[in-house]
Amino acid sequence: MIIQTGQRTDIPAFYSQWLLNRLKEGYVMVRNPYYPESVSRYQLNPELVDLITFCTKNPLPVLQNAELMSELSKYRQWWYVTLTPYGREIEPNVPEKAVVADGIIQLGKILGPDSVGWRYDPIFISGKYTVPYHLRAFENIAKRLCGYTKTAVISFIDLFPKVRRNFPQAREVTKEERLALGKAFVEIAGKYGMTLRPCAEGQELAQFGADCSGCQTIEVLEKAAGVKFKIPKKNPARKECSCFLNGDIGAYNSCGHLCKYCYANANPQAVRENMKAHNPDSPLLIGELRLEDKVFNTAQKSWVVN
Repeated sequence: MIIQTGQRTDIPAFYSQWLLNRLKEGYVMVRNPYYPESVSRYQLNPELVDLITFCTKNPLPVLQNAELMSELSKYRQWWYVTLTPYGREIEPNVPEKAVVADGIIQLGKILGPDSVGWRYDPIFISGKYTVPYHLRAFENIAKRLCGYTKTAVISFIDLFPKVRRNFPQAREVTKEERLALGKAFVEIAGKYGMTLRPCAEGQELAQFGADCSGCQTIEVLEKAAGVKFKIPKKNPARKECSCFLNGDIGAYNSCGHLCKYCYANANPQAVRENMKAHNPDSPLLIGELRLEDKVFNTAQKSWVVN
């Protein structure tokens, strides 16, 4: 099976010690965000877990932890690292961009460029972050990462209710802006040895040569893992999404980056409360098991085709 870590929070950036403890103890528990008394238990065993995927804005706490890197080396891995051109007024707690770029480069050296992707998303347009600004920024980053990843993912901001609440200044990116950026990004990505993959943006950019099949498809994961998978059919997270997203061990409202555009955090106060409730020794990312909890052992088996 595949373990996901990055749909709900940023485990590498804020919870790397917890992850190490879970890997060493060989299991993790996950509270269902919609039915909180339901808790799933996953074994963390390389004979059952075929791949661990990460999505982070800061891989450095993992890369700088030799014991954690040793534990992770027992598993196949796929990493998406988000690197955008926004300032502290948008991404208040994301490290300096050069530091994040160095992290992507280091991952590329360790795992190979097929196991690391760069996310430049979500894209929004403002008086400061104009179309020309994005074009310059995207090329500067692509040039820096050339040779260390073959994948560049983009998406345009979706104004979900929590985004509108936390980032009221944001507006929809117009079709004209999407096409102008998409066409240029395909060309820039190709120039630096990368395939541009729009995330949940339909087929709009396919005319320019973008790969619109999805950003974390089974094919992408197979290439990262170097094996073929026979994966049970799952419903997509949302109708626009073609990616395989299942088995996430994170928790919503727990990412300390507090980016204005975040889709996973409801509000900063909820994040602060949850981060206070984090115990690195707990099997759950946030909080502890409760008497009323019902723990279910998740059926697990390897999906690798021998």
